[in-house]
Amino acid sequence: MPLIIGVIFNENDNIHYYDPSNISVAIGDKVVCHIDNGVEVGEIVSNPVEISENEIITPLNKIIRKATYYDLSVEEINRNKEKGGFKKFEELARGHDLVMKLINVHVMFDKSKMVFYFTSDKRVDFREMVKELASYFKIRIELRQIGVRDEAKIIGGLGPCGLNLCCKSFLTDFESISIKMAKDQNLPLNPLKISGICGRLMCCLKYEYEEYKEFIEKAPERGTKVKCHRGSGSIFNYEPLKELVIVEIANENKVSVPLSEIEIIEGGENENIGKNDDK
Repeated sequence: MPLIIGVIFNENDNIHYYDPSNISVAIGDKVVCHIDNGVEVGEIVSNPVEISENEIITPLNKIIRKATYYDLSVEEINRNKEKGGFKKFEELARGHDLVMKLINVHVMFDKSKMVFYFTSDKRVDFREMVKELASYFKIRIELRQIGVRDEAKIIGGLGPCGLNLCCKSFLTDFESISIKMAKDQNLPLNPLKISGICGRLMCCLKYEYEEYKEFIEKAPERGTKVKCHRGSGSIFNYEPLKELVIVEIANENKVSVPLSEIEIIEGGENENIGKNDDK
């Protein structure tokens, strides 16, 4: 059976899988590989694993070689050129009166191109700037306008929780986040409380959403009359992650009861009280 090995090319990048091609490598080793019509130096992040032929969707590229001292020296030279790219980009942007915020610069290992990642509130005509950058660095230039979520992933920072941003720490893809996820989890709909430093809805709103959604779909609405081991009362609130409902008993005591242990009193649903009326 064929072997595959995981390689990443940038911090928090998606894992790319390669055929180790009989090259002896271990986690942490630097390797040279083909990627996106170019050649890059990546880092091994998983041990070789055997898989069946039918699990291979597209042909696997082979690792070209284990990175040599020369390869790593080229990488260092490229990183220094990237630092120069920041200075030259900002100088030209001012000269052309272009409102652009440079986020990152990357020189491909094989020097096939130099990519500038920037943000801007509007579309900008940077054609003349590209020509000047190409003339200065003697390399093919590519400018890519990215969004604020990509900017946060590249730069990093601390989230409202006090921890490093998820997108910088472990997320490799951005998933769609909606305000409905906050509503279904009974979170305050204050943008300042549910938005990340990128200004978009926080990625973590999705982490527990499926559990909340599944619980809400099967739990009785607030105000529904129910019976439980403590007596009769009405649904007051929920604890979705614990699969509990809070029942308000007639004497105004509130008790947490497993959803599976309550019984709806026939005809006892309160149609005037919805699940999200505590907003």
